[in-house]
Amino acid sequence: MKNQRSSIPDDEHRVLQFRPSHAARSSAAPESMPLQRPQPQNDLSRYERGRDEPDDFRHRMLANAAAFAFTVALTAIGIWLATSIADLRRNQDCVLMGRRDCAHISSPQG
Repeated sequence: MKNQRSSIPDDEHRVLQFRPSHAARSSAAPESMPLQRPQPQNDLSRYERGRDEPDDFRHRMLANAAAFAFTVALTAIGIWLATSIADLRRNQDCVLMGRRDCAHISSPQG
């Protein structure tokens, strides 16, 4: 097996030294300027309520009931869809096997 060398010249391959962003700012800033910490981007304080504001339990319970009803409806639709697809697949497999009695015909009772 031959030892193959890359066709890219060696001067194109460089290892870059990693410098953390705070080190780059501190070396560029004069010593007299204090370092400022960046404000966090995902500050959640705007969603906090004051301690003197009362909880709105009625609104919370209605929101929870609506979320529960949506979850139940979504689950029921998912189960119905899964059973429908399974029935269609079963009928299609039956037809593809060449059988003639694939469709279920219900007879009236009475």
